[in-house]
Amino acid sequence: MSAAGGLYDQIGRGYAGQRREDPRIAAQLLDALGEWRTLVNVGAGTGNYEPVGRRVVAVEPSVEMIGQRSGREALAVRASAEALPFRDGAFDVALAMFTIHHWSDRTAGLHELARVASRHVSLVYDPAVTDRLWLHDFFPEIRFQSAEAEVPTAEVLGQVLDVVDVRPLMVPFDCSDGFTGAFFGRPEAYLEPAIQAGMSTLTRLPEAVRAAGTRRLRDALADGTWDGRYGDLRRTPEYDIGYRLALTRARK
Repeated sequence: MSAAGGLYDQIGRGYAGQRREDPRIAAQLLDALGEWRTLVNVGAGTGNYEPVGRRVVAVEPSVEMIGQRSGREALAVRASAEALPFRDGAFDVALAMFTIHHWSDRTAGLHELARVASRHVSLVYDPAVTDRLWLHDFFPEIRFQSAEAEVPTAEVLGQVLDVVDVRPLMVPFDCSDGFTGAFFGRPEAYLEPAIQAGMSTLTRLPEAVRAAGTRRLRDALADGTWDGRYGDLRRTPEYDIGYRLALTRARK
């Protein structure tokens, strides 16, 4: 089983409460998926962004996350991206949202996507944009995490798959999902332990490091430094944090 399964067995408790599907992000994803009949959601977590009403199979290595999939239509299979338990060409399309940066062997996982589906939609990153997120000013150690230092990009996918299109995934100001960049204009949220617990970028930091960053942010909000630098974000309806939807095809 992959390293991601062990990680989320540890940090995934209560994940479903903080990581709720945002309909505006779901709409962007559905547009990127296009027409399909069968879909495999790799690294599915608690089931956010799984389309309903059609045949979906979810793949998730963490028992903790599978246990929080209450009410989801999709069949959930405990397995890892690097060894998908399906025949070649079993699905029309494969989905990989907020997961590739956790795979222990990305090349193997991408080859598996290509094996089981001819088309894929994956969340990747544009580091030139994500590195500018103000959160790094208060938690600079994020940049040195292995998953963040080697974020999956469209170029990484292109080493195995044919990249057809790359689209910005715009994040709404009042995003209901709790991923790392979701509160770009609501900085007070990052002070809350429950919200931090839903972000692997913060939960993977040593406790003392995370506490120090939280103090820095709290002080910057109290003395007006944050608003002096980034206050315009409080009035920004949607924001490009550097998240990208990569549309790919298996190579022939």
